[in-house]
Parts: sequence; C-alpha cells; structure tokens
Amino acid sequence: MPRITPLPADEVTHLKPQFDATELILGFVPNSAPTMARVPGLLEGFQAVGAAVFLNSGVDPALLQMVAQIASTASGCRYCQAHTAAGANRLGVTEEKLAELWLWETSEHFDDAERAALRLAFHAASVPNTTTDEHVDELRNHFDDNQIAGLVGVIALFGFLNRWNDTMATELEDEADGFASRVLAAGGWEPGRHRHDED
Repeated sequence: MPRITPLPADEVTHLKPQFDATELILGFVPNSAPTMARVPGLLEGFQAVGAAVFLNSGVDPALLQMVAQIASTASGCRYCQAHTAAGANRLGVTEEKLAELWLWETSEHFDDAERAALRLAFHAASVPNTTTDEHVDELRNHFDDNQIAGLVGVIALFGFLNRWNDTMATELEDEADGFASRVLAAGGWEPGRHRHDED
C-alpha cells in the first residue's frame, strides 16, 4: 500500500494537460503523479525538468530510458525499473535486449556507446557515487559535452524519482507491473513494496 494516498481525480483536474502528456508517452498515468500533486508546483516542475532532459539532450530517448533503468537498478527502485524498461520498449528497444540490460558489458546487444552510457549510469547512481574521470573520458569517444550533460541529467532526474517512489511505496500500475514481470523477472526483478497486494 502507498504510504501517502495520491490525491483523488476530482482534486487534480487542473493537471489534466500534464497527465494527458504523460499518458501519451507512457501509455498510462503513473501513480506517482497525483501524489506529487500534493505539493503545489512539484509535478509541473518535475515534468519541466524531464522534458528538458528527454527532448533537449541530443541523446536517443531509448538510450536515455535504458540509462534510467540502470540507474534505478543501481539505486534499487523497482517501481522505476519497471517504468523505464516499459518506456524503452515503447521506444523500440526489444524485450530480448531489455532482458539482458544488466549484462550490458558483455551482451552482444549493446555497442560501445551504449556501454559507456550505461557504465556511467551504474557508477553515478551508486551510493556513494563511484564515477571517475575515465568514465567521462570514455563517454567523450561517443558523445559531446552537451549530450554527456543530458545523460547526467537523466540519472539525476531518476535519482529524485527513485527516492520518491521507494519512500512513498508507490503502487505499480498494471501495465508496468505486467511488462516487468514478463521481461525482467528472469533477472531477479520483483515488485516488492510497489505491488498493491503487498503490505
């Protein structure tokens, strides 16, 4: 059960444009959104940062979703792992590739640019942060500084989401839960505190 109840639909009608935009991207409205709406301006601010990172970074949005998935896995947020895997799939990443995402260093599904970005995601999302100059130097073989800033932006954005959703025990939506249960479970994913029938 979520630790704080999301606001009911009749109290967030003013946020319908934000919810509609999110549904267009994800295919559903995340349960985290009406909980964020309890703090006036928070959801709108979060979505503005998200739009800047995903639309203005110059990095393939599918790769950004995979970066967010690795960052969320490193920090342990199963809610965000499910969302980012489903989001990457909606952007064309195959289920087979997503099932091997945690094996990015050795899987034939990943090229050197993806490996460098996913390596950064793992180290930057670890606590404590273990990013080195070598990680950034390797990124520069594939990305310019604006793109690297975008990659760090998505990792930082999901740092917020990881803490928010794990602390709130946000309930997973059926769509995200079903996708992750089918595609990520072989790698050890399970919903934990985010499934509605969990205490």
